[in-house]
Parts: sequence; C-alpha cells; structure tokens
Amino acid sequence: MLEPTVLKTLPAFLRNPKASGTKIVSLTAYDFPTAKLLDTCGLDFLLVGDSLGMVVLGYEDTTEVTMDEMLHHTRAVARGATQTWVVADLPSRSYDTVALAVENSRRLVGAGADAVKMEGGQERADAVKAILAEGIAVVGHLGMLPQRVRIEGGYRIKGRTELEAARIMEDALVLDALGVSAIVLELVEHSLAMKISQRINCPTIGIGSGPMCDGQILVLHDVVGLFPWFRPRFAQKRADIAAEIQRAATAFVASVKEPIL
Repeated sequence: MLEPTVLKTLPAFLRNPKASGTKIVSLTAYDFPTAKLLDTCGLDFLLVGDSLGMVVLGYEDTTEVTMDEMLHHTRAVARGATQTWVVADLPSRSYDTVALAVENSRRLVGAGADAVKMEGGQERADAVKAILAEGIAVVGHLGMLPQRVRIEGGYRIKGRTELEAARIMEDALVLDALGVSAIVLELVEHSLAMKISQRINCPTIGIGSGPMCDGQILVLHDVVGLFPWFRPRFAQKRADIAAEIQRAATAFVASVKEPIL
C-alpha cells in the first residue's frame, strides 16, 4: 500500500529549464543528517542514488543494491530534505517488467521520493509511460549505465562511435517525447552531450559528460573527500572529510589512552 506522502511541487528549473539558462546542480544523499545539511545549500534536487551500494554499503558496484535498501535510505533522506526535491533510483532488477516498475516506483514515492530515476532508453518506454500514468515523475539515465557494468565489462565513455552516438541520441529523443522530467547523461562523449542538450526539451544533467549539459550532478562523497579509495577523474575534491574523521578519531583515542597522572 502506498504510504501517505505529500509531493513537493515541481521545481521551477524543471518547469522551464531551457528558458532561464541557469545551470541545475545536484548531489547525492543517502542519510538524514547529510540530507538535512544539503537541504539548505541551494541544490535543485538530491539523488538517493544506488551508488550508495559502493560508497555506503561497500559493494563492488550498484548491481547488488536491493529495493529494501533503496527504500530505507530514501526514507532517511526524505526526513532531512523538507525543501529540496528528492529523486530516488530504481535499483537493478526492480523494473524488469512494467508491473514491477510501477509497483516499485509507488513504493519509493511512498518512502518520500518526489521522482524516480531509471536507466535505459527506448527499451524502457512502456515502463516510463506506465509510471508517468501513475502521476509519478521520472528522470531518465543514458550513456554509461552502472547497473550494466558487469555485462559491459567496466566503465567507459559512451557515444564515441557513430552507431553508439545515434542510439543514445534516439534514446534521449524518445524519453523526452514521453515526458521525463530530466535525463542524466553519464560519461557521454562531450560533443554528443552538447547536441542532446540542444535538441531535447527536458534538461540534461551531466556526470562526466562535459560542461555543456543543462546541469551537473556528482556523488557527494567524491566532492567532500569521504571515499578516498576511489574518486573519478571528472570529480573535483573540495574537502577532505576522510582525513578529518581520522584525525578526530585518532585524537580521541589518544586522549582516552593517555595515562592519568
């Protein structure tokens, strides 16, 4: 059963994004205190990404993240983000059929999400239509699809060949025509990302796809230095929270172990 929830109004940047010319900015959030802190930072939306599998849960990639885990973290973020739009990822295998896609989208909205995000293009058209028919906003995701990383054998820039570029463009046009609120372009060749941004009506949100997208999103842990074991080359570290945590913990250990004279 759908849990009671009040959806926030569609943000202005999504109602008429191209006209304003203002870049859209987003970060991931996976818990209550982070969401509460980010809620005051002027972000356009927060993403409860299945990237939590790696940076929070220690999985090898996003493919192991379960629906129950996404619901758990979405609830936590929704408690903290009272002003900012919250988008939640549909995890791997949670939208293999149209019925499953609708059911799990309703569950994420019930947990506090204002929209759901799903990977894939034309092959997801029926699922996107069905979710939108439920009155649930959808954000698309094209280019590098992390939920297919094991099938594709790693992360790489997409759209470098003419055939691949044409397919990504067609996928973007299809999703846009269906009425998605935005499309995340991950590791898309920069000139292709620019062309897509120019041709479609909904905003493009880039991650490793160059500066010409309508907005940018990054994993928070990459921005604040909270996951020092790996950081993608396109993500600039603006703080070193990991070092501060270790410094504070080490200082606490020393203070407790210091003998009392």
